[in-house]
Amino acid sequence: MKNQQMTGNNKKSAYLTLIGMVIMILLTVTKVVPSSNIAGYAMFVGIAFFFMTEAVGKTRGSESGLRFNTIAADLKKPGVMIWMLLPCVSGIATLVVGNLIFSGEFVAHVIGRTGSILSFDKIVLLIGQVIIAAFGEEIAFRGFFFGKSSKLLPVWVCAVVSSAVFAAGHIAAGNTGIVAYDIATIFIDSLIFSVIYHKSGNCVISTLSHILANAISLVTAFVFF
Repeated sequence: MKNQQMTGNNKKSAYLTLIGMVIMILLTVTKVVPSSNIAGYAMFVGIAFFFMTEAVGKTRGSESGLRFNTIAADLKKPGVMIWMLLPCVSGIATLVVGNLIFSGEFVAHVIGRTGSILSFDKIVLLIGQVIIAAFGEEIAFRGFFFGKSSKLLPVWVCAVVSSAVFAAGHIAAGNTGIVAYDIATIFIDSLIFSVIYHKSGNCVISTLSHILANAISLVTAFVFF
């Protein structure tokens, strides 16, 4: 009886995963309409479906994709620390290379893209925004989209698709070359965050990496560019 119940719960969780993924993709696709501002809601949908799938699937605390009590243990898992530092390196490299290729216009594009959600003139508020934004994105795109879908599909497929959707959600108007470069680097970083989540099984860990990478990139952009 217990096994039958668990099978039923897993099926419901799988259906919810597919529904949530489709909604997130559809919301992100609205980015093709310049005047549309609803793509950002994909993150909130992902967060909601993460908790719904965990509740419906009766996920045990030790198997949850969001665990605070195992942070220390998860950080010690093979390769996790090294992968966590990669987005920091790639973030700086992205700014340096982008600045060289586009003569300083790339940094202006990034600041313009993030200016609508980040308060650059208020440091305390900015820190809070960076933390909250990264945490929300990691729950939605790594914990839910990548983590839950990887139980149904090959891991590499889930990493590529979730990263493509994540990157597409960051599209902003601008020079075609700059936009393409921006989205390509975001896609690569998303793949790295997916690896971090896959290795640690905990989106708190990928969130820490995400926050650190964003913070270092912001400091680099304002101090050196």
